[in-house]
Amino acid sequence: MRPLHPVAPGARVALGVGFFVVFVAGWALATLGGFVSKTFLADPVTMLRDGWTLLVEHGFLADIGVTIWRVVGGFVLAAVLAVPLGVAMGAYKPIEAFFEPFVSFARYLPASAFIPLLILWAGIGETQKLLVIFIGSFFQLVLMVAVVVGNTRRDLVEAAYTLGVSDRTLVTRVLLPNAAPEIAEILRLVLGWAWTYVIVAELVGSSSGIGHMITDSQALLATGQIIFGIIVIGLIGLVTDFAFKAGNRRLFPWAALR
Repeated sequence: MRPLHPVAPGARVALGVGFFVVFVAGWALATLGGFVSKTFLADPVTMLRDGWTLLVEHGFLADIGVTIWRVVGGFVLAAVLAVPLGVAMGAYKPIEAFFEPFVSFARYLPASAFIPLLILWAGIGETQKLLVIFIGSFFQLVLMVAVVVGNTRRDLVEAAYTLGVSDRTLVTRVLLPNAAPEIAEILRLVLGWAWTYVIVAELVGSSSGIGHMITDSQALLATGQIIFGIIVIGLIGLVTDFAFKAGNRRLFPWAALR
């Protein structure tokens, strides 16, 4: 094992799976061995049994679908507006000077703090939850995209101007292709943050979704159901993460040559 030395694909998979095996083994030992009360932490067997009950008897698949819709809807809305603005800020310094102070201010505001206002403005329906995810994702995306675009190598810019490109062509043929792999990586990271925002939104004034189920289970001390809901979120996030990585490798093969 050496610093920055790559790991073979097979070894990477084995190490990743190995961590989960060790984690579940430790969890099972702590709960089934009687070291931790099952009232506060359900064992893996109880968690699976409770999860099966949720899926079969309580329509938990519908809750999962609702939560996924909320995450995707709010995140896509934020990305559609944030990426062009971030590109404009990174490419044109006057635009950056105009927007950056407010964006830098707004990105420190926790999305959860807006929930009371959003309930007043939009009620407790889907709009409120989508807006929570939008607020939590939009400002982070704008600033991160602007930084990536603005950090384009100056030698590439000068070479493009030497070849006679216009300002618009510079943005579309140099700045965007150079920044696209990192923008895709930013989208992958912020999508993970969006999941935290949707659960917070669903904890207040919601009648469906994974967060709603977790709140109801907490009132009943059903820790098995709570853990199952958390694991479902993690699994969805893991699948999404791998899908993003695979898509990025296919869409931006030149990024691997850097």
